[in-house]
Amino acid sequence: MDSYGSQRLVALAQQLRFYKPPSPSPDEIEEQNIEESAGKVVSQVGFQESATSIFKDPERFRPKRAAVLVCIFEGDAGEFRVILTKRSSRLSTHSGEVSLPGGKVDERDKDDFETATREAKEEIGLDPSLVDVVTVLEPFLSKHLLRVIPVIGILSNKKAFKPTPNPAEVEAIFDAPLEMFIKDENRRVEESEWMGEKYLIHFFDYKTENKKYLIWGLTAGVLIKAASVVYQRPPAFMEQNPRFKFPKGANNDMVMR
Repeated sequence: MDSYGSQRLVALAQQLRFYKPPSPSPDEIEEQNIEESAGKVVSQVGFQESATSIFKDPERFRPKRAAVLVCIFEGDAGEFRVILTKRSSRLSTHSGEVSLPGGKVDERDKDDFETATREAKEEIGLDPSLVDVVTVLEPFLSKHLLRVIPVIGILSNKKAFKPTPNPAEVEAIFDAPLEMFIKDENRRVEESEWMGEKYLIHFFDYKTENKKYLIWGLTAGVLIKAASVVYQRPPAFMEQNPRFKFPKGANNDMVMR
């Protein structure tokens, strides 16, 4: 921990430990005490949960829960970078899409930290002991109304991480500069609408080692928020999250298009 780079990570870890996401409502606390399960976390659409107004009827709508790991390390140029995956092209759903390591809550997981690091170990071979988990961000809702908890972890010793993709799930492991997700560069948007509310879907193009990746949807939304928190400034573009109000008939089968 005696290099400038290591000191930057130490300072970042200290900064993030003071970060507190918005406090959950009493209804959200009640829901979090209910055992829930969910699938892998990939979605074309995802928003901070505070951008929605969910109908609070536990018998009709109870979001399932998952966690993703936003694992940050320092690059050779001193920049903060984040580890990403490209899903296997052999998967029946969301094949070839970019995502953060993560997945469903297991009943044996003691918290979201354990869910995110356990899934990262399963997907990319990242030993949880190498990751200093420092905070969680506000929950996001996916297009399938899955509650996704972004967990931020610091990887101080990048050389100790030997990427080992699980071939059943992951085709490639790569990393990208975190700051790119608050810059208005190599970015485009598509406007969509659901239940009368317009919103923007963000697409980021990234090229590394002659490979091109498209980072969008829920993953892009989480990384925009993570970069804003890390760099302590808002993105240089308009996010335009929706203000959804769910009807009384809302249920777990509803999907954002």
